Amino acid sequence: MAKEFFYRGKSLEELKQMTIDEIARMIPSRMRRSLKRGLTNQQKILLENIKKNPEKFHKTHVRDMVVLPQMVGARLGIFKGGAKPGDNSKWVNVVIAPEMIGHRLGEYSIPIGRVKHSAPGIGASKGSKHIATKT
Repeated sequence: MAKEFFYRGKSLEELKQMTIDEIARMIPSRMRRSLKRGLTNQQKILLENIKKNPEKFHKTHVRDMVVLPQMVGARLGIFKGGAKPGDNSKWVNVVIAPEMIGHRLGEYSIPIGRVKHSAPGIGASKGSKHIATKT
């Protein structure tokens, strides 16, 4: 039997019935301030598209969007950025889970990759200073 989800004592069905202002009172202060200022046009469009067609895969650049209960179950492609041309890893596929409520979408697509160092280049040390670069 799956464990039922509760957020601050409210079930997911109760959260979906609440308005954005009521949800804003329950989430952490930084997200609350963001919601009190109102959603941007891009955030409104994303939320409308998710409400219209929740099964469809939606790509988005709106990394600062706070995850709302209405978004639970949606499949999103969150922009990661900075990938090489022709590389499809610019988008991170995410399925919104109830545990993500109150977080931002950008938290689930980290743009920073692992640094890989190799051998030092020519001129990196005093010993390689006088090595000819052309052969």
